[in-house]
Amino acid sequence: MCGQIVKKQRPVNLDLSTIRFPVTAIASILHRVSGVITFVAVGILLWLLGLSLSSPEGFQQASAILGSVIVRFILWAIMTVLAYHIVGGLRHLLMDFGVLDETLEAGKRSAQISFVITVILAVLAGVLIW
Repeated sequence: MCGQIVKKQRPVNLDLSTIRFPVTAIASILHRVSGVITFVAVGILLWLLGLSLSSPEGFQQASAILGSVIVRFILWAIMTVLAYHIVGGLRHLLMDFGVLDETLEAGKRSAQISFVITVILAVLAGVLIW
């Protein structure tokens, strides 16, 4: 075996539309994506905050920007992504501290609950914005 090359025959499925991810994988992927989006959104929100605090005219300009329906939708999306990231982070913290079991069933249940909480928070953010 010392000089032999072992060829492994593994199935390869590159068609992502046929792959069925478990809810825990979806929750994990979305948590990472929401972290990246939140990182980018912080820059946008800081720019808007800086504009609003720069002068009375800057505040009026920031208010006018936030009056747009498209910007309100973007703000709602940012708040929803941030809510999901916080809920997912709390889920991970509860698992790390041993409050939640680390079994597959508990993971599925906590992922589903985090989705439900995020939907509720998204609705509340929509009410707040509009």
